Amino acid sequence: MCFSDEYDATTPPNVRRRAGLTVRRDISSNWVRQRRPREAGGKMSARSWPGGGRSDPRLDAIMSERRQLINLAYRLLGSLAEAEDAVQETYARWYAMTGPQQDAIESPAAWLTTVTSRICLNVLRSARARRERYVGEWIPEPLPEPGEWISGQPGGSTPDPGDRVTLDESVSMAFLVVLESMTPAERVALILHDVFRYSFAEVAEITGRSPAACRQLASSARRRIRAAQAPAAPTARQAGIVRAFRQAWEAKDINALIGLLDPGATATADGGGLAVTFLRPIEGGDQIARAWIEIANRAPGNMTLLERTVNGQPGLVAQQDGVTVTVFAFEVEGDRIKHIWAVRNPDKLRPWTTA
Repeated sequence: MCFSDEYDATTPPNVRRRAGLTVRRDISSNWVRQRRPREAGGKMSARSWPGGGRSDPRLDAIMSERRQLINLAYRLLGSLAEAEDAVQETYARWYAMTGPQQDAIESPAAWLTTVTSRICLNVLRSARARRERYVGEWIPEPLPEPGEWISGQPGGSTPDPGDRVTLDESVSMAFLVVLESMTPAERVALILHDVFRYSFAEVAEITGRSPAACRQLASSARRRIRAAQAPAAPTARQAGIVRAFRQAWEAKDINALIGLLDPGATATADGGGLAVTFLRPIEGGDQIARAWIEIANRAPGNMTLLERTVNGQPGLVAQQDGVTVTVFAFEVEGDRIKHIWAVRNPDKLRPWTTA
């Protein structure tokens, strides 16, 4: 069954009025080990919506779900910009309904989650064709620590806390890259069940498949993860290796770089046709070390390397005159770097830069 991206008051009552489907906020799974606190703020003024001159007693409850929806959509899409668009579209559909239609929905949180998931599913179905036209490699959008988050809006104002993504194992770059290899249905089933702790019966209603089929999709997705991801090294060890890599890179010490890279390491870059970078992955520790020395030789004098958290893991940021131009994410296996992802596409660096 293929869902249209239309979802409004005509949706079947068994979906619209399912009080049992609730948004999970406190979760624990193989990839999520921390509680997800509901942050204050993240609530839009009634003026943001039709009829803004009138107070809406339901507004706070509806808008309090925004952060949860952003977290869900980012994990499903790997793009903060697309996640924000999906959530915005979800709220537009909610406010397109009349008051009586909204009142007929017993669980607005469930309705919002279902609509967002279906919008994301449709985006994923079309993404493969769009990414075939993408210049070079496509890498998920990197995210900074919340305290380092900079608005890409005019004036560089602090972003709404409701737009921030909770950083944990389910948003590590290595995890998101594996998600890109999955079918849209596998990705949605895995994220909803294993990360957000929905039952397969609930996932089935969202995806339009049977619970048994959703169970199989999630199982297939887990096999992909086990095959692609090595056990993560402790964060402190990762940070030490990334720091040593930065120091060796700044010193242009090729032997030190080779010693830090796994012989089978891969480096992938994403410029999106908007920034100069290598278009194809570089394979092999020796080749990567030589390429990074060449980058160091060509770097302008006003370039600075900083150690930063990238998608919840130790990473590096390259700044030119204080403006972030590249974000580096790493996958560390044992005591060696297994993969480097370099994101230079400026459209993917909005949270890292000022306008």
